[in-house]
Amino acid sequence: MSTSPTISFIGAGNMASAIIGGMLDSGFKAANIWVSAPDDNHLQSIRKQFGVSVTTDNRYCAEQADMVVLAVKPQVMADVCQDIAPVVQNTRPLMVSIAAGLEADTLDEWLGGGLPLVRVMPNTPSLVGKGAAGLYANDQVKDKQKAMVESVFNSIGSALWVDEESLLHAVTALSGSGPAYFFLMLEALEEAATDAGIASGTARALAIQTMAGAAEMAGRSEHDPGQLKRNVMSPGGTTEQAIQTFEDGGMRDLVKKAYSAAYKRSGEMAKELAKKQ
Repeated sequence: MSTSPTISFIGAGNMASAIIGGMLDSGFKAANIWVSAPDDNHLQSIRKQFGVSVTTDNRYCAEQADMVVLAVKPQVMADVCQDIAPVVQNTRPLMVSIAAGLEADTLDEWLGGGLPLVRVMPNTPSLVGKGAAGLYANDQVKDKQKAMVESVFNSIGSALWVDEESLLHAVTALSGSGPAYFFLMLEALEEAATDAGIASGTARALAIQTMAGAAEMAGRSEHDPGQLKRNVMSPGGTTEQAIQTFEDGGMRDLVKKAYSAAYKRSGEMAKELAKKQ
């Protein structure tokens, strides 16, 4: 990989745009970014927004790259990979897939085999630069290539590696589905505060800022979440009463059940997708 690598995106949806925006904000050069998609009108809007190079030719886009990000829907991934396979077998770039459910060996087979490949499980907060991505690399990926993937996905949040590909299902149940868990808590808090007489807009703003502040404290603190929780509580106080109500209601078990359901479904969906290919 060159010192100023060229990165090509096959697919130009919201996640690809979020990654490109984060890369540019982090100092990547627009001149080293290519994007391909079938809709030229959409591509032209991306070109105007980011100043990157665009093309409707996936093969040409892949041919430019030291790193190719496969950012298309799983249902069309086989066709896309098989189309660009002759090119990437010749140029041997690092391949990166952000498609859920498609295993590395399957992708590599569609691409002709033997390529360095990283699977990434990003999440929707990546769209606002606060993403949490799980990464898995096959045996062909070199340390320098891992560092490049990290730099790309750290530009839209944080990126952490897992040692086994199967753990991406656990990542899906945590950070992939996780934003919806917190949105549910926001929704419930807003409803409770509104019932207590606070205007809905005020309740929502207070709940959002409280969640954002708690997340920032957890990220900066040397203490674990349990200690941070205890730091807010005082004997006989309001927080203690609320936390005890959560505990008595079985909140921990409910969270574990919800997580397990998401984890199980992730594995099922991967198998369903494999059967359709």
